[in-house]
Amino acid sequence: MPNTYPSYIKSVLPSGVYPDERWFDVNLSTQRMYAYDGDKLIKTFIVSTGLPGTPTVTGRFRVYVKYTSTLMAGPGYYLPGVQWTMYFYNSYGIHGTYWHNNFGYPMSHGCVNMRNEDAEWSFNFASVGTLVNIHY
Repeated sequence: MPNTYPSYIKSVLPSGVYPDERWFDVNLSTQRMYAYDGDKLIKTFIVSTGLPGTPTVTGRFRVYVKYTSTLMAGPGYYLPGVQWTMYFYNSYGIHGTYWHNNFGYPMSHGCVNMRNEDAEWSFNFASVGTLVNIHY
């Protein structure tokens, strides 16, 4: 299939990311997360990010720890057994979600909520150090 993009469009690869590096792009405007291997889009997910009072942080981050299951708690929530969690900045993470099925709309306290099966795929795709690029 020929390249149908105009010649002035550059690679989607963020600066500082190697051509063979896996990374995530989270678009807060569309409530979508994209998994890339270099500049190749591998998979797209519908997610739920932070509510207006508890927004998801924007910027470029790296996964610093992964848990197959963890407890998440804070003001107004206590969630044991949150699966496939990848923390990328302080207590902000990408993880599975069992307490709602309203993906595509902001629902969280700042994390990136995913269907459990999508979170498991993402967890296995990523490693500690994987870039997470978050923007509107």
